[in-house]
Formats: sequence, C-alpha cells, structure tokens
Amino acid sequence: MSHNTSSASRRITRVVRGMPASDGAGVRLTRIIGTPELDAVDPFLMLDEFRSDQADDYLAGFPEHPHRGFETVTYMLAGRMRHRDNQGNSGLLGPGSVQWMTAGRGIVHSEMPEQADGLMWGFQLWVNLPAAEKMTTPRYLDIAAERIAAVTPAPGVTVRVIAGRVDDAEGPVRGVVTDPVYFDVAFEPGAQWCASVPDGHAGFVYVFDGAMEVAADDGARSVSRGELGVLSDGADVALASRGGGRCLLVAGRPLGEPVARHGPFVMNTRDELIQAVEDYQAGRF
Repeated sequence: MSHNTSSASRRITRVVRGMPASDGAGVRLTRIIGTPELDAVDPFLMLDEFRSDQADDYLAGFPEHPHRGFETVTYMLAGRMRHRDNQGNSGLLGPGSVQWMTAGRGIVHSEMPEQADGLMWGFQLWVNLPAAEKMTTPRYLDIAAERIAAVTPAPGVTVRVIAGRVDDAEGPVRGVVTDPVYFDVAFEPGAQWCASVPDGHAGFVYVFDGAMEVAADDGARSVSRGELGVLSDGADVALASRGGGRCLLVAGRPLGEPVARHGPFVMNTRDELIQAVEDYQAGRF
C-alpha cells in the first residue's frame, strides 16, 4: 500500500489497550485513557468505551454525580441515554448524537439508559479546561445525529465531523477552548486518507472496529479493535485500512498545566480540589 506522506506526518508513538472498569452505579466499560498505563494525553484526561447488549451491564446507569473543572463529551453509537442536571436541563442522547458538556465551576447531573434491552454503545471523553476557564459557567451542546455532517474526503472513507474541519465541513461543536478535532472515521477495505490535524495539537486514534494503519516516514504501525495509538506531533495523519475499520481521531491543544484530580473534580492544585469538595458538600454547585 503506497502512501504519499510528507516529513510532517504524525506517527504512532505507542499503542495501548483499554482495561475493564466499572463506573456510575455499576456500568461495565473499558477505560482506555485514565489508566496506570496511559494516564492522559493532554488535554484529554479519560476515554471510556461502553458496549454491551446485556442490560445488567448498563441499566444502573450513572445516577446523580458532580463535575468541576473540565468537559465531558458523550458520543452514542447505539442505544439511548437520558441526561438530567440540577440546572433543570434534560436531554435524550440517541444513536449518532453527541453531548459536549462544559462542567466549569460545577454541575450535578445524571446519565441514565432509556432502554431496557438491546445494544448500548458509545464513548465518554474527558477534556481538561485551562486554569483560567475552570470556574466558567456550565454549558451544554446537545447535538442530534442529523446535525453532524458525514463527508467522503477520499474513496471508501466516510468521516462524521463532530469537531474540527474536513474539507468544507465544519463540526457543530464550536467555541471550545482546546480547539478540538473529533472525527468518527470509517474505512472500506483498502481505503486510505490523509487527515489534517492542527500543528501542536496532541492526539490519538482509537480503533473500535476492524483495524487500520498509521503510516509515517519510519514505516506504518497497525492499530486494532480496542487499541489506542498515541500520535506524535506533526501536521497530517496518514490512515489506511486493508480489511476495513472504524476509529475515532481526536486531537486538542495541550494545556501544559499541573493536573490535580480527585474523582469527578479536576483542578490545578490540591487546595482547589479541597474547595471543590467543600463547595459540592455545601450545595454550591
């Protein structure tokens, strides 16, 4: 398979597999970022994939819980999740939809499955906020599936553009401080595509179906279902798939700030964490 890659092509610096985990009231999931093996890819603090057609794995959901100091991004592939918060917001995430939530200074919300059986499949990504934005006003971007453009930038390649830009298509997620790229990329067998990612952004490829390769000057590395490839710096990402596959391609501007985290709170210092716990317990969220 030939690739026209310039010297600026990003390569895979390491490949990690996710670990089984449980969160909320016992939702079984795979944690890919936020583990002893891969603590973070600044500005990304956590990536979970939940996928099960066993109701017992997900029905308990994520009852009321607080967040402060970062953003949560939920992307549903299958199933339905009802979201509610203490500001009176409520929304239903269906297949193909995205919720980009900026917790900012504090929010208390729940995410509960709105189905009793069938496949529940999706991702949750945590995106850090810089110190200057940690106490910002909470906000939600609830994006229905039909608002996300699906483009074909190369033969046999379909990209759902959630954040960032592919050719003339701009994702509906805008105004996020880390200037993120979030693409859902599907390849037919033998397809290839050179994705452009802003210089200086840190990023990763997470394969959730099939397998693909990332080619650079020092050769290609393959990433298979359930594996995440951390990307080096550079301009473009040369992706190809011999047998077909699907992946998330995600990148954002690194913050380079100290991270103090305790459960659902992510701040810069231990004192700010203590304050977050106190504020939450005093009902100030």
